[in-house]
Amino acid sequence: MGLEEEIEEIREEIRTTPYNKSTEQHIGRLKAKLAEKKEELERRQASSGGGGGYAVEKTGDATVAMVGFPSVGKSTLLNALTNADSEVGAYEFTTLDVNPGMLKYNGANIQILDVPGLIEGAASGRGDGKAVLSVVRSADLVLMLLSPYEIEQYDRLREELYDNKVRLDAEPPRISVARKGKGGLDVTASVDLDLEEDTITEVLREHGYVNADVTIGEQVGVDRLIDGVMDNREYIPSIVAVNKADLLDEAYLDTLYEGLRERDLDPEEVTFISAEQGKGLDALTERLWDALGLIRVYMEKPGRGVDYEEPLVLEEGATVDDACRKLGGDFEERFRFARVSGPSAKHDRQQVGTDHELADEDVLRLVLRR
Repeated sequence: MGLEEEIEEIREEIRTTPYNKSTEQHIGRLKAKLAEKKEELERRQASSGGGGGYAVEKTGDATVAMVGFPSVGKSTLLNALTNADSEVGAYEFTTLDVNPGMLKYNGANIQILDVPGLIEGAASGRGDGKAVLSVVRSADLVLMLLSPYEIEQYDRLREELYDNKVRLDAEPPRISVARKGKGGLDVTASVDLDLEEDTITEVLREHGYVNADVTIGEQVGVDRLIDGVMDNREYIPSIVAVNKADLLDEAYLDTLYEGLRERDLDPEEVTFISAEQGKGLDALTERLWDALGLIRVYMEKPGRGVDYEEPLVLEEGATVDDACRKLGGDFEERFRFARVSGPSAKHDRQQVGTDHELADEDVLRLVLRR
């Protein structure tokens, strides 16, 4: 039996086994084995030249992967946001490379990647699905573009991303596993776990752990447990936009909103756009900015004043030290202190050190050693 057949056989057994306390350990073992088999298949595909990703260089201040099924309008939207001149039209999934464009907003350069339309089975290697999904894993944000009359696409997109180790809108599980020379498996939890300890140890053994200290800091199910043990998932925020809103019939809105709510999507937090007519793009751009969590820091340059035209763009929570690193050169080595004015400062031109946390639209002056 080939590896792909083994994977499908395990999946089928998981699907047909009712989940309850008496089967929890068995299902946990099956899911752990499935994760290991999928990793092995991925390694084989990569070694045979079939598992590589598209070579797209990440540039700019942040990267957004735009995903959606064919003909949903991604290329049109890319052109409208970035003037990337992406090829627009009907195309087969396997024939188009990832197409990058650059959105300039609030002084930031935001790279938008038009990912070829996903299809069911992409994560298991159909077409160039594996290569396409590898691009998504490196993004800072996923923009899911849907058709208003096919909202169920959302479920299939999430499934494909999940199968390729992308966890949308989630934080990594608070699990640590430290191997040791002897003593078996010791599990320590800071909460009263619903999972039986036998299930936890079974999952760990399936992943090759015989002697290890395991610390669990939150309530986890089998899937989150496996994610924590594997420790190779990508946790990426996402936003949702519905394209072709100009084609919507008002009588269909209630049905559309109900479909969104069934998927835990608040219609008020979904951006409705028409890429072709250029409607809703300002609102979408603002949502991209907010979801990426970027801030602008205006640099005060000796003898030249404050540069408000080209801010230094950083992530929320960034410190003066982060600013020095992004500026490059020898700013870190020559740093004496900094002066900050703006939202993060207690007063204008406050003297701060490298650990000072900056805020959006701060003015920063670095004082350096000669």
